[in-house]
Amino acid sequence: MELFVGKGGVGKTTLACATALAYARAGQRVLLASLDQAHSLGDALGFRFQHQPGSVPGVAAVQPGLDVIEVDSLALLEDRFRTVLLLLSGAGDRHGVDISALDPAELTGLPGIQELLALLEITDFAGVGRWDVIVLDCPPSADMLRIVTAPDTLLGYLDRVWPAHARTLTAVGGDFRRAMIAVSVEQIVTLVTAARDLLADRSRTTARLVTAPEHVAVAESTRVRSAAALLGLELTGVLVNKVLPELEDAESAALRQDPAAFESGAPALIGPDDDTATVAAWTTRRAGPASWFGTPAPPAHHPAVRWYSERQAEQSAVVEDLRKRMGGVPVQVVRHAGAEPVGLAALTALSHGIDASGDWVGGGSVPMLGSDADDGLSVSGGPQVRHESGTGPASVFAMRMHLPVVDPSTLQLGRVEDDLIVGADGVRRRLRLAPVLRRCTVEAAELDGDQLVIRFRPDPEVWPK
Repeated sequence: MELFVGKGGVGKTTLACATALAYARAGQRVLLASLDQAHSLGDALGFRFQHQPGSVPGVAAVQPGLDVIEVDSLALLEDRFRTVLLLLSGAGDRHGVDISALDPAELTGLPGIQELLALLEITDFAGVGRWDVIVLDCPPSADMLRIVTAPDTLLGYLDRVWPAHARTLTAVGGDFRRAMIAVSVEQIVTLVTAARDLLADRSRTTARLVTAPEHVAVAESTRVRSAAALLGLELTGVLVNKVLPELEDAESAALRQDPAAFESGAPALIGPDDDTATVAAWTTRRAGPASWFGTPAPPAHHPAVRWYSERQAEQSAVVEDLRKRMGGVPVQVVRHAGAEPVGLAALTALSHGIDASGDWVGGGSVPMLGSDADDGLSVSGGPQVRHESGTGPASVFAMRMHLPVVDPSTLQLGRVEDDLIVGADGVRRRLRLAPVLRRCTVEAAELDGDQLVIRFRPDPEVWPK
């Protein structure tokens, strides 16, 4: 499963569609799914989904090897809520509680409900074995983080409010209705656990971060990278979308011009006195597909050329800055496609810049930006614990986890029973400590580059004598 994440408006949907088409062309069975409640897959593909009121939308075949679905979490909520009502009908009467008085639409305001249902639906798709690859077009960053954290949040609440041992006792008790509720909750726990495990399994789930060559978008991307590391989501690459290629000088472009085009009356070089429409048409063509790249460039002193060169230089600087910030994560450049790629034909053309593994290879390197894909060092997943020094009660244990914190002042640590609470850059995660650390206390913590290092010492009161 491959997630396309990032700030809204950077082109996640477009690149997710192009990647899905590339996988399908390579012979894989692909499901392209949208988790964004403001769905745009149909708009991008030029495909109309059939949504029947009151029903859960199904999977639609767009072309051989490629199926698409826009997950409607509200319809899912209404469908699941009817089942819950049947189960709980009359359960709260003796306490003056009427569950049927609630409307499914009212439940959408509860944090994480829609996101969790959508994730459970995708987990179900991943388990049926019908597709080789599932490509997810995810909502903007904040909503996506809620989706990733929803399983752990719900499981944590249930474990504290109604622990597993208490549910088991209720399930085997004499109250049939309460036993049915306990069994149903256990089924929910099983489903949510499967969703959590799917997201945490780096052999099955990866993410690609899509961003734009702009300072604001890059700043958010670094925070998303930090959040992904903290939440255990493997980030396999960063796609910088809509990067302008460098201009060629007029002489070089003229040398590559097809001689037959000149003989057939092709326009000469654009001059400084040409009208705005002519210059705009050239600029659009210049940033477009490779077939336009023989168009001679206007003189360097033309205002359009100065504007284009300045924007391209700004983007180059932003990409270089991003490469420095994303140490260990490959940064790939996606060249500006000119006209917006809408519809299967345009997206298929764009997909030819993607290889069978989903990496963007483009139509050649973008000048001044290096190669389209920089090989980065792999980043190991999950906290690692090792014994540093000492023996017995004098031992020192160190827990290391990859955490590229953007703002170190946001780093927070806490301990709740056998769990460690780690927060950074506005995201918080509850981690279950390794068995050896549950009998220890935190001695110190520090950031060592992109690594969070926490040292523990045995607690004499609970450490084995």
